[in-house]
Amino acid sequence: MTKHCKIKMNRHQRLISASLLLLLCGSITTADTTKATNFFLPPNAASGPIEDATCDVEQIEQANDSQLHVILRELMTTSFFRSFAVDLDQTCPLTQWNKQKKKGKGDGAAAEKTTDATLSLSSSAAPFIPAPTEEHDESEGCAGDLPDLDPDAEPACHVDLDGGDDQPDFLSGGGFGSGASTTLSSATPSSPSLESSTADAANEEEEEEFECDGGKDELDDDAEPLCSLATDDSSSNPFGSSFESAALHSISERVVQQNWESESQQQTFDWNKVSDPVVHIPDAPCNDETGNLPETFWLDTCSKIKAGDGLRDVNLQLNPERNTGYNGTHIWTAIYEENCLALDGDTSAPMCYEERVLYRLLSGLHTSTTLSIAKNYYPPSKKKGRANWEPNPQYFIDKFADSPEHLRNLHFSYVVLLRALKKASPVLYNYEIKTGDILDDEMATILMRRLLDSMILKSCQNVFTAFDENLMFKEQVNAITLQENFKGVFHNVSSILDCVQCQQCKLHGKMAMLGYGTALKILFLPDDMLATSLSRNEIVAFFNTIAKMSESVREVRELTNMYWSTHTKLEKSDAVVSSGSDTRLLSTGIDGIDVLDAAVGAVSSLANQGLIDESTETNLIQQAFQRNPELMVLSKHYGSNLSKFLNFLPNIDSQISTTGMTANDEPDAIVIGTGLAGLSATLNILDRGGRVVLIEKEHRLGGNSNKASSGINACCPQNSTYGDYLESFKEDTIRSAGKSSKPHLIETLVENSEAAVQWLKDRVGVDLSVLAQLGGHGHKRTHRPNQGMVGAEIIYNIQRAVKTYENSGMVKIMVDTRVTQLKRSDSGAVVGVEGVKMTKDGKNETISLTSPNVVLATGGFASDRSSGSYLDRYRPELMRMPATAGEFSTGDGITLGTSAGAGIVDMDKVQVHPTGWVDPKDPSNPGKILAGELMRGVGGILMNHEGERFCNELGTRAYVVDKMFGHDPQYAKTKTWNVDTEIPTFSLVLSASAAEGAQKHVDHYLNKGLLTRIDGLDALANWMKLPVAKVKASLLEYQRDAKKGKDAWGKVTFNGVPQKDLSSEVFYAGKITPVLHYCMGGLTIDKDGNVLNENNEIIPGLHAAGEVSGGVHGDNRLGGNSLLECTVFGTIVGKKIPIRPRNSIQSNNLQQGGGAADKPAELRNISTDELQQHNTGDDCWVSIHGLVYDLTDFVDEHPAGPESITELAGKDGTEEFQAVHGENILEDFDPIGTFVPV
Repeated sequence: MTKHCKIKMNRHQRLISASLLLLLCGSITTADTTKATNFFLPPNAASGPIEDATCDVEQIEQANDSQLHVILRELMTTSFFRSFAVDLDQTCPLTQWNKQKKKGKGDGAAAEKTTDATLSLSSSAAPFIPAPTEEHDESEGCAGDLPDLDPDAEPACHVDLDGGDDQPDFLSGGGFGSGASTTLSSATPSSPSLESSTADAANEEEEEEFECDGGKDELDDDAEPLCSLATDDSSSNPFGSSFESAALHSISERVVQQNWESESQQQTFDWNKVSDPVVHIPDAPCNDETGNLPETFWLDTCSKIKAGDGLRDVNLQLNPERNTGYNGTHIWTAIYEENCLALDGDTSAPMCYEERVLYRLLSGLHTSTTLSIAKNYYPPSKKKGRANWEPNPQYFIDKFADSPEHLRNLHFSYVVLLRALKKASPVLYNYEIKTGDILDDEMATILMRRLLDSMILKSCQNVFTAFDENLMFKEQVNAITLQENFKGVFHNVSSILDCVQCQQCKLHGKMAMLGYGTALKILFLPDDMLATSLSRNEIVAFFNTIAKMSESVREVRELTNMYWSTHTKLEKSDAVVSSGSDTRLLSTGIDGIDVLDAAVGAVSSLANQGLIDESTETNLIQQAFQRNPELMVLSKHYGSNLSKFLNFLPNIDSQISTTGMTANDEPDAIVIGTGLAGLSATLNILDRGGRVVLIEKEHRLGGNSNKASSGINACCPQNSTYGDYLESFKEDTIRSAGKSSKPHLIETLVENSEAAVQWLKDRVGVDLSVLAQLGGHGHKRTHRPNQGMVGAEIIYNIQRAVKTYENSGMVKIMVDTRVTQLKRSDSGAVVGVEGVKMTKDGKNETISLTSPNVVLATGGFASDRSSGSYLDRYRPELMRMPATAGEFSTGDGITLGTSAGAGIVDMDKVQVHPTGWVDPKDPSNPGKILAGELMRGVGGILMNHEGERFCNELGTRAYVVDKMFGHDPQYAKTKTWNVDTEIPTFSLVLSASAAEGAQKHVDHYLNKGLLTRIDGLDALANWMKLPVAKVKASLLEYQRDAKKGKDAWGKVTFNGVPQKDLSSEVFYAGKITPVLHYCMGGLTIDKDGNVLNENNEIIPGLHAAGEVSGGVHGDNRLGGNSLLECTVFGTIVGKKIPIRPRNSIQSNNLQQGGGAADKPAELRNISTDELQQHNTGDDCWVSIHGLVYDLTDFVDEHPAGPESITELAGKDGTEEFQAVHGENILEDFDPIGTFVPV
């Protein structure tokens, strides 16, 4: 039953309660309103329902991951939300109160008794300090204990004041506190007032001196102390460490027993004397005869977060929350034991609802701070070889391993803030964001509205309504007193922040408490008062506090994964164990009933599916009940992933046999084709525990997917800042597909786009962080890597993931193998393949494989110009047109499918891409390199031989090609291309600013000689062999159109417009021509990737994904939808194929290394002359990033073909490598030496 609260607190109780927030500079204690439970890391560090809320941890994490976090993170980088006004010069109020008592204005003996105690309060939170002794050094320090800080590093407590006199105009009207308008001072730090300075001087002998030595023993010589405000992006750090529960109980026992180790300790902690109450209102002011408080009661909730002459603007982005090493006194270890939040003074009864809410909010904030410290624990250090801040997962485990309830308090705090956000949404949705930067303000407005809109999404609805503020203060008798004391405690907590002497700690403490106070105002004020009650600074603090909680929710999972990546069992650090913690708790991570349940459940599932025999089942169950540590750890981390659990079982018990795939062991699927579609299907099957034979007729994996350059489309509303939504993506795709569009396939493509890109990021490990807008798209939705070409990056990473299953025999990769026929059963089902494999000696070897499932992922037919080919039969007029597809694109899969009765669709729909590069060294080569839509999306201009623009460059491919072909009079009349007509060429011209938007691509094309750098208008006209006036007229007209916002062809988006002075502009230009690029037609499929016969009936056992299938794109494919189609339908097929039970267990047979043999040998120096000697495909050395690699054995395996490597043999290929790949690709190669150019 909920406890009824009667509030009556003395001054010391209230001061102690107020000081609770300085836990921000301390750690998590074990006190809570719920019983501590075992902490299982992972899969769920904290899980299940959240007390006092109507949602669970899983719902919060889902909403945070799918929608909220990415929006909040982006929103906080905007000018409006990163600028926070704060006064860090306010004097600690406890010192002033103490002075009054010394002058006799207190309560006599009680005042004398507490004098030293209140003086000590002007220090701050202590990081896990045990009960003090006489020898204990109570002096404060900032960064003195920060690990490995370089002597020259900036103090961790330092805050970047950001801006000097460049204060944004909008700060002049924003108030700090309750919502009243207050004029803010400049961003320059101000000196303390004379009165404050005098007061401080008077207490010099009595107050412990605050020392910020900047960690001089650990810092680099030229680094700034870490306790000061950051002066640039490289520094900034907030709260310090925390205290441990053992110390808390040690101190509390001394309070009760009056058993002190020293007089100093007694003076610090003996707070038992009762003093005058801070809040005592016998006759509370009433609003009306009902005895209610006035509606304005909560207006001053934030009033104790004071601001004066020291008010300044701080850039929160330059001052993130990090470990400062800030060391206060051990006084804060006694805070919870003083029961500061027991508002009625009864420590034996459970907390009432209001007490629990306030406790959980402060505990959640404290948890968030501790997580930030753990995530950014070790500072950059030259002597330690750290370039960036690094995490300390062990610190995280030490703090939370036995106290998951604190993590639930974090989630509770998050939902309270989200509830406030929902209530204020009508006001915030129309709030005017105004900093003077129009574009940035518009971006902030869009993001804020996107965040507010997210509450209507199914994935987020529950978390915005999980907390109900109407349940608070329901007790009629004491409701007024309860509200007064609730606000009073919050005021005191706010006031005590001025006692923090670490600038970073104070900054984040004040910001967070102002955010909390704003939330409370929103929750408790009437709706009609909100619009006039929220100041700019309160809104900034409110959103930043929500973002802080959002980030912390993710940090729990990240730190958990970091810890378990290097540990096999839960272990606390020696320091924590020695402090008095119960050592029995160290093993709760794997000894608990939940892990046992996971182990038994996993074994049961394997047995039920026939994946292990009865004897193995019996053996494993016995080991589970005996708590075999290895089995328990395996179950803890892989119990929910049966495939990996199965693979890793043999590593813990030699009695469990392993077998690979034998000639007689039939695979679950045979996948033909190793482009993205085939590899996606394969990896999904393997991850589910299935077996695959993967067949490729070429010697290399990757197919045409490896050449993709523009990106992969995905509509991710929660990740986008450009207003994209599913219906828009669907409409763009249908519009491009024209009359041949098939809505059911397009819906499948679009609705699975976000999951597809997320899978490539999370499972395959591809960076897809850059977002672009391609032609034919209404929004930015095309994802590509920050480094390298998208196709090369995806194929490299996914084929590497697939190959990790080779050692276990789960996948067999057969290259140089051509399938000639599909096997069929009497019922017509496809049951296997027959084909020919080329052996190493050049001979053909017949193969015959059986499987209940065959996946066709063989690509299109654009490169087959032979008589009777699909191109000849369906689009003969295109037979002489060059193509971007590889020579292997001959429609083999379509032939195999139709031989088994498959239907075909849209075979005449062959896409002609408008921009294939014309290599000036080999202009007549029928194979072209694609100039992707990205080159036009960033601002590339298309010009004809007259130097004139002729289309909207951002139109669909079909539209642009039509405008190109329209230069031919016969085509202009008939709309049919004549096979005998010469293929036209055009110029693609980019300004310097446009080239910046596609720098990696531009560098790549420059290296290949496909683009030319041209300085100035005259040189551009000369390159085009046209009069300067002609080219100038076209460019000037384009500038005018861009200024108007629309041109003659309907273009309304103008990126990378050439600068006004064309004579000094730097241009990048190349010749392009229309090219065959993609075949929209192919085998008929349904939305699940089943191949259909001519009667639209499923052919059992036959599946298709990628370009081999038809109907997905209709008349014309949008740029970026090819890789998407491959991923979406490849994944659908890979997830639906049944995985058959087996009686033996497979293992990946991971190679175990160790010892001296694993240590890399010291690299020798390799000169330019020596490097140049290894310059052939048979002896291929290449220097990349200062290291030399022997790539001889990789030449023929390179997905993009051997030429890309052999042309760099004997050279420094760093520039060419950077233009195409990310550095992670080099992880699989060991350098043979260091390149020393001589």
